Amino acid sequence: MNAIKKIGLTALAGSLVATSVFAGEMTVTGSAGITLANQEKTTKGNGFTMTDEIKFNGSGEMDNGWTVDLAMQLDNNADGAAAGSNMDNRSVKIGMADLGTVTFYGHGADSAFSAVDDVTPTAYGEAWDVLGTTTSGGVGLETAVAKLGAIGGTTVENMMVYNNSTFVDGLSVTASYAPSNGTVVQSVTSLAVAYTGVEGLTVGYAQDDNGLAGTLGIDYDTMYAKYAYGPVTVGYQQSSQDATSNTNDDEFTAMGVTYAVTDSLSIGYNTSEYDDDNNTTDEESTNISFSYTMGSMTLAGAFVTVDNQGGSSVAINDTSGYELDLSFAF
Repeated sequence: MNAIKKIGLTALAGSLVATSVFAGEMTVTGSAGITLANQEKTTKGNGFTMTDEIKFNGSGEMDNGWTVDLAMQLDNNADGAAAGSNMDNRSVKIGMADLGTVTFYGHGADSAFSAVDDVTPTAYGEAWDVLGTTTSGGVGLETAVAKLGAIGGTTVENMMVYNNSTFVDGLSVTASYAPSNGTVVQSVTSLAVAYTGVEGLTVGYAQDDNGLAGTLGIDYDTMYAKYAYGPVTVGYQQSSQDATSNTNDDEFTAMGVTYAVTDSLSIGYNTSEYDDDNNTTDEESTNISFSYTMGSMTLAGAFVTVDNQGGSSVAINDTSGYELDLSFAF
């Protein structure tokens, strides 16, 4: 981001992996924005919200060439943070040269799977993710069913992620480890691979599970392909979950295309379909989006329609809405 303030640091002592950190740097970046969102058939209320965040990144190099990076984020809208706390994502990353990187996330981690749960092209937001999760139909209306998202992975606080892109040219391997906790009764190891060895083409695969035992156990997998040619990028993704019981065998499909009209303006079309094994009707979402950047300012937005929200064919579950976001980076 622009106007990055850098503060040189010297580490006088300390050790990690039998070597010392001898020099370092800290950067402070931030962003602020105003979002306007509205949705039919719901008691949305005031559609304006404010976004704001400040990121602190400290980095140092050890005398064996390895690096250590600390990232901490202050966010007034922190998701999942402790009550009364504005601290959001935070992590420590150890770069081991050709051996790859290991990142420990105190909060805000993606598993190897959830990081790629929907990577289809869009100028702003995925088709299933822009509209709110409200289930209120409003005064005098029926209650809507909660929407379905993409098939996602399993994440917890205090988990680890490993990545290496040096094994084979064009091949990236990611593994994550989520320890068990009060909700995830079994530790979860997630794996993902992505290949970019052909110019413009990215293909990938990932697998995960929900960390539950017995008949509650569910396995996840996803595969995707994206291809960029000039100003056009197209992509397709298909995910599934396989439950130990005879229900919850769901499927998710998404497609998208973006076009870079200019270096500053991009437009996109993105669709997704969720086939919930417990319902006879599929949830179908469509997103028409744009993004315009001028210097440190970005104006972006999307108009979204959702049919059969939550897999229900009741009319209240056919909805539409929009979101506009004006943001500034500094």
